[in-house]
Amino acid sequence: MKEREVTDVATLKALADPLRLAVLGVLMKRDPEPVSVKEVAAELDEAPTKLYRHVRQLEQTGLVYVAETRLVSGIVESRYRSAQQSLRLSPQVFTEGGEQPAVLETVLAAMDLVRSEFQRYFLAGRVDMSPEKQAGKFAHATLRLSPERLRRLRARIDEALDEAFAQDDSTDPDAVEATLFAVLYTVDPPKAEQD
Repeated sequence: MKEREVTDVATLKALADPLRLAVLGVLMKRDPEPVSVKEVAAELDEAPTKLYRHVRQLEQTGLVYVAETRLVSGIVESRYRSAQQSLRLSPQVFTEGGEQPAVLETVLAAMDLVRSEFQRYFLAGRVDMSPEKQAGKFAHATLRLSPERLRRLRARIDEALDEAFAQDDSTDPDAVEATLFAVLYTVDPPKAEQD
């Protein structure tokens, strides 16, 4: 599956942990190659024993699946694949009252993961945001937008994301790994101002 739209609480809860998101990220990046928990652990610099329960949670919600098994030193080793190449949260999960805590935890876990990965790569000198390459981009702003301008901005962001996710990963020898994290939200006035 190219992209999965998350619509249910169980999947939201499975995604509400930065380590599970990191595991899923490794599997999505290595797709279509099946990967063992030990290999994921090595890539994340974590103990394999710490990851097994996280992989089980991802498997229970259908985010990952056992692609193959093999016998290693007399023990059956499962090798996993991601069931999708990218994820999006359905707009409906943000409006249904019962899912709000799970949505919040999922979004915060994704922010935590992006923050820690950026920090690790930046400190290792691997982040290139130089103007010469025009590769990296950072923007943070709080804007006051008319409903029409907000709608147009949202449509352009949706179009850019659809285009990015519709294409397969590049096999060019000079291709680089790029991380895209986007959050656009509006803030209602405090309740007292609404009355």
